[in-house]
Amino acid sequence: MTQPIFYVSPEQQVKDRADFARAGIARGRSVLVLRYADGILFVAENRSQSLHKVAEIYDRIGFAAVGRYNEFENLRIAGIRHADVRGYAYDRRDVTGRMLANAYAQVLGTIFSAVMEKPYEVELTVAEVGDTPEQDQIFHLAFDGSIADESRFCVMGGSVDAITSTLNQVFDPALALGPALRIALGALATDNGGESLGFDALEVAVLDRTRRQPRKFHRLDAAGLAQALEPPARKPRSRATA
Repeated sequence: MTQPIFYVSPEQQVKDRADFARAGIARGRSVLVLRYADGILFVAENRSQSLHKVAEIYDRIGFAAVGRYNEFENLRIAGIRHADVRGYAYDRRDVTGRMLANAYAQVLGTIFSAVMEKPYEVELTVAEVGDTPEQDQIFHLAFDGSIADESRFCVMGGSVDAITSTLNQVFDPALALGPALRIALGALATDNGGESLGFDALEVAVLDRTRRQPRKFHRLDAAGLAQALEPPARKPRSRATA
């Protein structure tokens, strides 16, 4: 007895694969990437002490992801190798965020189009800090390889619409690190029932253009977060002399 053959249209296959990938990504905790006055801020809800959702790729380039850890970790490692080879073979200045974003887009698009392979359940952000705020770049990559050039911020995973709506009301790229971090934490609270997250549930890093060394990526631990969130000390008023 022969088995019946079922026909599925290409349009339906693409829709089913996209729905599958979106469902996996939506189960991930939120990640925010946003500009601030001195660079680019990465804030992720991450309760794991060993698995990172935010990482450094190269001197001025950072990486953030949401979804299946083993899949985006493979992509992160591949991006580091690609950047190292290009920087060694040519020049470190030839390694750019746009170049890496295009490389990731080709890989994700190829995997999504391969009928016999499971699509990756990941979303990525590749960010590059420039010498001036106008040169900062944030690239948002979807599971199917499509790229969006974000001029202000990027939200991935969790309650994307609610967090985006909150950020749209209060976001200002000219804010210092402390106020920008408070805004990001307030936006993340909308995905946590309105409750603020403790430092142990956060993974925070920055691409800081003011750092003197070539590597601009820097992680903030609990002490660094507390220091960044401290209100600036008021300068004592000098008494006018008669």
